[in-house]
Amino acid sequence: MRFRGNTQFASAVGVVLGLLCAVEAAKVNKHKPWIETTYHGIVTENDDKVLLDPPLIALDKDAPLRYAESFEVTLTEEGEICGFRIHGQNVPFEAVVLDKSTGEGVIRAKDKLDCELQKEHTFTIQAYDCGEGPDGANMKKSHKATVHIQVNDINEYSPVFKEKSYKATVIEGKKYDSILKVEAVDADCSFQFSQICNYEIVTPDVPFTVDKDGFIKNTEKLSYGKEHMYKLTVTAYDCGKNRASEDVLVKISVKPTCKPSWQGFNKRIEYEPGTGSLALFPSMHLETCDEPITSIRASIELETNHIGKGCDRDTYSEKSLHKLCGASSGTVELLPAPSSSANWTVGLPTDNGHDSDQVFEFNGTQAIKVPDGMVSTSLKEPFTISVWMRHGPGAHEKETILCNSDKTDMNRHHYSLYVHNCRLILLLRQDPSEAENYKPAEFHWKLDQVCDKEWHHYVLNVEFPTVSLFVDGTTFEPFLVTEDYPLHASKIETQLTIGACWQDNSGHDNETETVSEPTSGGNARMAQFFRGNLAGLMIRSGKLENKKVIDCLYTCKEGLDVQLPEEVASSSLTVEGDDIDAFDKVMQHISYLNSRQFPTPGIRHLRISTTVKCFNEEACVSVPDAEGYVMVLQPEEPKISLSGIDHFARSAAEFESQEGVTLFPELRIVSTITREVESDTDSEATVVSEEIMHNLDTCEITVVGDELDGEHESLEVDMSQLQQRGLEMSSSNLGLVITGVNTMANYEQVLHLIHYKNWHTEALFDRKFKLVCSELNGRYISNDFKVEVNVIHTASPVDHANNAMVQPNFINPIHHASVDLSGHNLVNAHQASVVPSAATIVIVVCVSFLVFMIILGVFRIRAAHQRTMRDQENGKENEMDWDDSALTITVNPMEVKKKKKIRTHITRVNIFPVIIFMDTPTIFEISFGVTSAFSKSHTL
Repeated sequence: MRFRGNTQFASAVGVVLGLLCAVEAAKVNKHKPWIETTYHGIVTENDDKVLLDPPLIALDKDAPLRYAESFEVTLTEEGEICGFRIHGQNVPFEAVVLDKSTGEGVIRAKDKLDCELQKEHTFTIQAYDCGEGPDGANMKKSHKATVHIQVNDINEYSPVFKEKSYKATVIEGKKYDSILKVEAVDADCSFQFSQICNYEIVTPDVPFTVDKDGFIKNTEKLSYGKEHMYKLTVTAYDCGKNRASEDVLVKISVKPTCKPSWQGFNKRIEYEPGTGSLALFPSMHLETCDEPITSIRASIELETNHIGKGCDRDTYSEKSLHKLCGASSGTVELLPAPSSSANWTVGLPTDNGHDSDQVFEFNGTQAIKVPDGMVSTSLKEPFTISVWMRHGPGAHEKETILCNSDKTDMNRHHYSLYVHNCRLILLLRQDPSEAENYKPAEFHWKLDQVCDKEWHHYVLNVEFPTVSLFVDGTTFEPFLVTEDYPLHASKIETQLTIGACWQDNSGHDNETETVSEPTSGGNARMAQFFRGNLAGLMIRSGKLENKKVIDCLYTCKEGLDVQLPEEVASSSLTVEGDDIDAFDKVMQHISYLNSRQFPTPGIRHLRISTTVKCFNEEACVSVPDAEGYVMVLQPEEPKISLSGIDHFARSAAEFESQEGVTLFPELRIVSTITREVESDTDSEATVVSEEIMHNLDTCEITVVGDELDGEHESLEVDMSQLQQRGLEMSSSNLGLVITGVNTMANYEQVLHLIHYKNWHTEALFDRKFKLVCSELNGRYISNDFKVEVNVIHTASPVDHANNAMVQPNFINPIHHASVDLSGHNLVNAHQASVVPSAATIVIVVCVSFLVFMIILGVFRIRAAHQRTMRDQENGKENEMDWDDSALTITVNPMEVKKKKKIRTHITRVNIFPVIIFMDTPTIFEISFGVTSAFSKSHTL
């Protein structure tokens, strides 16, 4: 019994301790308050009470247990709600706790609200309890709830008309369903109070009525003889019965019948190049015969499809255009203009004018092979293909634009771009890899542009496995992508072709298609020929073309301009409006603009199509099309002139030096235009020539005669100077070509740096070169500037084969100043001592006899001249004074057959024959002092 009693006692103690612990635990703030997640409220503009749904009540699990069976628990602060907190920026509301024990609260506006400023307010609210202890420590917050409050409107504003007055014109004798529309607005924010429910004509006894939408029409046919103009006063009411604060005046004019048309329009408009924008319709206006129109729509079209590639564009080389538009390096031009360094397009027919772009024509039989090494495109890297193409109609056979296929043995197409049934298709076979899985191989685009016989610009950005196509600057996604296995590993070289695909005739099949037999002959290597026109075919390796560059390449240099900010010239414009006067002003500001310095001359047709609508949204006025044309006059063609020293001589040592010989040391490039200027005093026009500045894009230096031998001669230029000016250079055994759009001054500086080197000059006597520069891809070409360089071989003692003995010197060397004779600059011609021999004595005798004959002839000429002078009247004095300076004459034995004319007038002759023999028969000099004056010309 004692053990049992102890057990009951222990149980009782445990219960008491548990209750004590429960009471202590109740004092701990364990839980966060809880509120709803979303509240919706309504408040009126002139009230601050917000009606919330659901009501704002916060609950807390720390609140006392009110329904405990055997315990009485006192209220604790941990279960009370001490407040609400609103979160948000500039919230015009506050939240107030009404009862801490129940958590009940209310939201109210701080100030008077304005529905017109803000119809709805959204913010978040959060409840927090009173925390533990008297200081409210460890206060806990509820989650944040979203509150949406809508502000109800009161009808505090009256309607206001949008215009201060309205006017319209009607034709007499016609009854209109609608003449014009008046419109009022109400600033109230609610739908009810902001809507206009009714319009009313206040002016009595007028033949007009207005409906609830503001449309005014006449109730009877009007007569111009009875009344020229009606003035009406119209008011408006909102749906809260508030009347407009001010009525509006409506003027309706009555006009007699007429024929609608464009008036003041000149059909022929001449455009002079270089004059900027030209207003096309400065005096034009639309006569609508005062019909009550509601809208006018005019489409102005400028037809430029017959110019170049769809319009007037810069005709620099495609590579230069890419650089001007911001494309970086790595661009290869596959269809360049034929030149000495790019001659694979020489055999292609061209379809171009002298003033426009150069394009190449493919009629289904021509194709060209691109030289090896021109394109090093790796299909593992991104690359871009761009081309201008005009094609159509579609054919059932494949037509290849660009193809890279096996050169021998196999007929595999590695990548190609071709047209098939009005589809543009890019074939892109992957190189061998470890994973022999299917990969995207063909990308198909079905486009109307492919077969519409118009020029379009195509750009393909290839970054495997995605390909982006831009046509005239617009992006197109492929509608079909097919897959195939990668190519098998092979060491076969590939051949890049344009206009067809290269296929070997060994009988092997393509991995994806069977090669058809050649149509003519057993040696045919091309298949899938293209029919159409191509231009500007480019491949850019390693980088993709961005949208800015693509738009720049496609943008026209001519078009219609509205002379408004941020307007871009376009070949078509559409003007819309409802005010005839404002419409006429806009039309009068439309201009033609051609920003090219030398635009393509010719006709650009103009057409204006006009649609006029009345209140019934139908064409009530029929305006015939207006047609004309812009005549772009022939620009003043520039004459590019190259000038400088065209004939000089240099020593052999200079040719063999590290620097070589400068070919164009004093080159000058000048461009002039010739134009007629009307004189104020003289009726006849005066022809003047003036210098202009423009860019060049090519200068080509070619060798005249034998080609360059790379083993002992070269043409060189400082590449760093080229790169600083953004120019490029290509060379061959025919010469070198400098390309890039740049100023004439920069081209001058670069051409001054071109050197010719020859380190094997023993057998070299002269070398000739030709320089030609051009602009706009060959549209304007300079003169052929030819330079001849002679080699001066200095004399040196040698052992002659026919004379083994060393002969003593008998003549001292004499050094003479360099003399420029007949274009030859003989610089530092060192004369060596020569040994006399039998041949030497014979030559001395012959030369002495020659000198004697010359002197005798000179004296006879002198005597004849003196007789002539004595016969002259009045004893005229000699026109020229005597010159006692010494004359040095240099004779080149290579030119002894040529007759030399000299002007002689000799009074005293001092002869000091000096004969110089050289180891080579390049130059044979005879020097003698002559005191002379020149008066007549004689042939020796």
